[in-house]
Amino acid sequence: MTRPARIAVVGAGLVGQAHIKRVLEEPEATLVGVADPSPQSKAQAETLAVPWAADIETLLVRDKPDGVVIATPNQLHVANGMAAVGAGVPMLLEKPVADDVDSGLRLVEAAEKAGVPILVGHHRRHSPLIRRAREIVASGRLGRIVAVNGLCWFHKPSDYFEGRNSWRREPGGGVLLINLIHVVDDLRNLCGDVIGVQAADSCAARGFTVEDTAAIILRFANGALGTLTISDAASAPWSWELTSGENKAYPHTDQFCYLVAGTDGSLTVPRLDCWHHTGEGWWTPIASERVIVPEQDPLTLQMRHFVEVIRGEAKPLVSGREGILTLEATLAVKRAAVTGDVVRLLGPGGDRTP
Repeated sequence: MTRPARIAVVGAGLVGQAHIKRVLEEPEATLVGVADPSPQSKAQAETLAVPWAADIETLLVRDKPDGVVIATPNQLHVANGMAAVGAGVPMLLEKPVADDVDSGLRLVEAAEKAGVPILVGHHRRHSPLIRRAREIVASGRLGRIVAVNGLCWFHKPSDYFEGRNSWRREPGGGVLLINLIHVVDDLRNLCGDVIGVQAADSCAARGFTVEDTAAIILRFANGALGTLTISDAASAPWSWELTSGENKAYPHTDQFCYLVAGTDGSLTVPRLDCWHHTGEGWWTPIASERVIVPEQDPLTLQMRHFVEVIRGEAKPLVSGREGILTLEATLAVKRAAVTGDVVRLLGPGGDRTP
């Protein structure tokens, strides 16, 4: 009988707590350490009766986990990831891989050279809703994909920007760099690589120096075009959190947030309504049928997959290089909004000049 994978969690903030919960709940895993410099983290480790460390280096040397979850602030991802590579320990690295593409590539290349797997924490890739939508698109049922539309509209409360969170009023704290990466990864997962980006942003709703709303045009490698609007100042039911029902902290609406259109049909996500004409063209009747998938927690499925990666039973569903492609496309949106240019992407290491 295979023993449970010994997993440590580095970074015990909001996201780290979600991972700690899934490790504790997973029969094939056991929590063997928590690394975080905060007193609260040390107290939690004592309560859970697991070793505590202030930093990843101490944890890796002393506790020798089979795998490590890195859920630290974004700017620490590369340094902590390098520590895991040096120790030869597979990692579940929260997104984004890095603050910039070049430093992210250094980590990914070091991990590849050392043979250390990186699973990037784009947990929606594990969602049964997203996976079924991807299967429908890949099956050819919709024909050639020609267009995709994404809505990510939600309203952050005023205290989100107050007190110790006042940094969210400044550049870097806006909806583009905090929330957009989830949506970009969803659309890349459904429609393929992004090769061009145009964008405009606005701070008119709140008047902060950072954006609260943005409109984006995406060009995909397969020729499809995408439009996407995102706002954290919009009171609306059209966002992944509210439409998927996967995170019970949010109210659930029977709506969709993405539309994928092909030459033979179209699909709503996450409702999974497939629309088709009964004949050729718009004069013929059109009807839909809904695909039903069982509800499962994506973070739980991600942790289960990480155990398989640790054991060498599976390759990462979202590799380091895949995470870099999503990061590059997300950063391109901000650059396009600032410059007004069309930003062209050719992948990691390619020419990113407009």
